Amino acid sequence: MEEAIRLATESVKNGGGPFGALIAKDGEIVALGNNQVTANLDPTAHAEVTAIRAACVKLDTFSLDGCTLITSCEPCPMCLASALWSRVDRLVFSADRDDAAVAGFDDRKFYDLFEKRPQELWPMEVAHLDLPHRTQPFDTWVTKADRIAY
Repeated sequence: MEEAIRLATESVKNGGGPFGALIAKDGEIVALGNNQVTANLDPTAHAEVTAIRAACVKLDTFSLDGCTLITSCEPCPMCLASALWSRVDRLVFSADRDDAAVAGFDDRKFYDLFEKRPQELWPMEVAHLDLPHRTQPFDTWVTKADRIAY
């Protein structure tokens, strides 16, 4: 955890956001990540996501089975979903969403959005187009004999 907090602090000093993360496996650090949203003009370049991406490249896999994600702050919903999709075994964080909100990073509204607010009240329109060929990609996937399941 000390390394994640150090990364977050260094990120601020280098013009990034105050978030740091790392992926560990078998007691060893596999990859590091810090917030690169403004540096890369990428709203998805949160510390957790950059650490997950780097770990997948280093381990040559899309599954971080057996790994732990250690992050300086409670992951936002996007990062939490990324951790779930990457299949890390464990997630450990230090500062929480309320600590982040005090510093101006109020992800609580996103948690509330997913947990409490009906889609009609979201700040963006969400539309479902029920097209007759909507399952075509899945049908193709299911019949592909050499697909790699994930």
